[in-house]
Amino acid sequence: MKLAKLALEDGTVFTGRSFGADGERSGEVVFNTAMSGYQEVLTDPSYKGQIVTMTYPHIGNYGVNDEDWESSKVWVEGFVAREFSRVVSNFRSTAGLDEYFREHGIVAIDDIDTRALTRKLRLTGSMNGVLSNVELDDAKLAAKAKAIPKMSGLDLVKFVTSDKPRHWKEFVTHDRNGKNGSLKHKVAVVDCGVKYNIIRSLVHLGCDVTVYPADAPAKELEKYDGVCLSNGPGDPEAVTYTIATVKDLLKKDMPIFGICLGHQILGLALGAKTYKLKFGHHGANHPIRNEITKKVEITSQNHGFCVEQKSLEAVGGEVTHVNLNDGAVEGLRHKSMPVFSVQYHPEAAPGPHDASYLFQQFLKNMETKK
Repeated sequence: MKLAKLALEDGTVFTGRSFGADGERSGEVVFNTAMSGYQEVLTDPSYKGQIVTMTYPHIGNYGVNDEDWESSKVWVEGFVAREFSRVVSNFRSTAGLDEYFREHGIVAIDDIDTRALTRKLRLTGSMNGVLSNVELDDAKLAAKAKAIPKMSGLDLVKFVTSDKPRHWKEFVTHDRNGKNGSLKHKVAVVDCGVKYNIIRSLVHLGCDVTVYPADAPAKELEKYDGVCLSNGPGDPEAVTYTIATVKDLLKKDMPIFGICLGHQILGLALGAKTYKLKFGHHGANHPIRNEITKKVEITSQNHGFCVEQKSLEAVGGEVTHVNLNDGAVEGLRHKSMPVFSVQYHPEAAPGPHDASYLFQQFLKNMETKK
């Protein structure tokens, strides 16, 4: 058995079995509470810069396949589980996790107490860490972990965004759904690390989607019926170029729909503030309350920052959804402009589809504006 170690910045070291590729990776260590959907997590650009710990103890039993990609590559820095399945059993599977990790250069570790690790992160907050199967000296690994830059202030969008505008037929390289109906609305998606299922969801509702880099100027986006601000990694305050673009779009009274990082960027463009959550929300089972309908929805989430409620209300915004675990803002809209956003993932993949109605709301805003 080859050993691997996960060292946290506070000096805590977990020793387990190496899985996947050889090497050493560093990043912010977070935990995800989803029971399944690990391939979607692995390929979600929002996880750039993070080492992901799965709280569900058995990961990998259904392998990976050619359809459940949420981007063109694997983005996580490292992967942690209580036990990775060496046996794969699913008719859709094309490979096991060990083979998948080796192919994509992902360093992983299992056979550690993920309950203890999760509890530490919940009590202390997300911490930086180093995952390695080549360097096994505890003190050296802990020192490396302590030297990693904090997530606050980091612009990671520049590493995951598109290099040029692309029509959705060119951008979505793993399309699970085949035929699509007539396309009625022209939508620009600002790619801060967009998941494929956001684009799929828009296309299936009749949107002709073009994906733009995160630094696209407002004048390029104004010709569309609406703009969707995508999910993505890092600190929203550091993505100054996208915030500036959204400020210009707000002057044009354009329909805007923000998702996850896009929600935070919309809040900042409106004049609100954001802050770092203690350990973030990562999983496919987070309850939120719709403040308009008072209904409870179960949502898929992956974010470490949040929009501050008081500053939002001071600039004409209002809270539309709240997290029932900690009361954090999960959705907002402006009282006089056709813009709204949610902190969670209405496109799911993975996760429930309770919030898919939000795409319909975006369509209604565009139809009203025409």
